[in-house]
Amino acid sequence: MMELLNTLLENLNYGTVFFLMLLESTVIPVPSELVVSPAAYHAAGGAMNIWLVILYATIGADCGATINYIAGYYLGRPIIYKFANSKWGKMCLLNQEKVEKSEKYFDNHGMVATISGRLVPGIRHLISIPAGLAKMNYWRFLLFTTIGAGLWNIILAGLGWYLHSIVPADQLDAKIEEYSEYIKFIIIALVILALIYFLLKTYLKKK
Repeated sequence: MMELLNTLLENLNYGTVFFLMLLESTVIPVPSELVVSPAAYHAAGGAMNIWLVILYATIGADCGATINYIAGYYLGRPIIYKFANSKWGKMCLLNQEKVEKSEKYFDNHGMVATISGRLVPGIRHLISIPAGLAKMNYWRFLLFTTIGAGLWNIILAGLGWYLHSIVPADQLDAKIEEYSEYIKFIIIALVILALIYFLLKTYLKKK
């Protein structure tokens, strides 16, 4: 499996970007940073179109998120937990605690979690499961997922485009991982600030 993923990562095109982002939005541990940013890096060099990279990445994320949504909607919590604790779940770096964490995030932040959750590491690829478990309206779920996934892919594509001007290809992956850490902290801070804003706004309305 890892050999296949490595082969796909080494041969990025619109089809592989779509497929890898579909996998990333299910439970298979594919780092989106190593898909969208390198594809945008190649786009900056003229090999691809950056807007099509973002489009295919977002459609792939939507399709993968839909798979998780359907699983949560129709299979229910006991089967989801059973899979998370199984050998296959552990191979996907999944466990019940991670699923429960995503459920808690969804419960605490409501439907807006399907937007903000797409930007939070450790939550991003699992937030669709509690949306399905909660029987959230699919079209609203898809809209929010598209917004969240689109924003994340734009950020990653911007990183790849920027790195093209300062980093040689053989150092790209290392630089992406380095910059990704900074991006994660910034995004978490922005999500927290946004949530505080919405909570304050709701509180003041009730007052």
